[in-house]
Amino acid sequence: MWGKHVLLKYGWGVKAIELFEAIRGRRSVGVVKDEMPPREAIEKMLEAATWAPNHHHTEPWKFFVLTGQARHRLGEAMAEALAAKLDDPNTPEARAQLERMRKNPLRAPVIIAVAVSPSDDPRVIELEEIEAVACAVQNMLLAAHALGLGAIWRTGAICYDPRLKPFFGLSEREQLLGFVYVGYPAGPQPVGKRTPFAQKTVWMNR
Repeated sequence: MWGKHVLLKYGWGVKAIELFEAIRGRRSVGVVKDEMPPREAIEKMLEAATWAPNHHHTEPWKFFVLTGQARHRLGEAMAEALAAKLDDPNTPEARAQLERMRKNPLRAPVIIAVAVSPSDDPRVIELEEIEAVACAVQNMLLAAHALGLGAIWRTGAICYDPRLKPFFGLSEREQLLGFVYVGYPAGPQPVGKRTPFAQKTVWMNR
């Protein structure tokens, strides 16, 4: 039997209505201005990320903040990794593909590369470490939205290419999971749409 107590409007100092508005209002903002956000805003995003739930308190995340020329170096590293997989990187089509890859990190003034560093504790399940980092990324995206910034979580095959690991100094066990692109939104964001939870939910009581 479900309880009948009215939910508190305020929980631990947080206005519930504002929390749900933030969750529903967040958007993946892929087009941002060149204007650099303040470092303090990025630090708040990173701090929010560290409060994500993680089993055994392993805190398995690693973050790399790239700005300025570092984004160009990342683009070169990504293009080199892609070129190594192409049959012929010198065809016109391949050259165009590589140039697009080089320019990808320049789409935002700040990029936060996110990696998982699994614990050596034998109790730890590696998949749960990845799940914890995913929770950290969601915290980061919500924090960006709360700060008036636009952010988008970008992944893809290039993220998981082991050739990128040396760029970030990652060990063999560590894995790059994706990039959070951050900046000021370049324009209004579209209204969001989601499938009603009822269509994705099964309630079980026996």
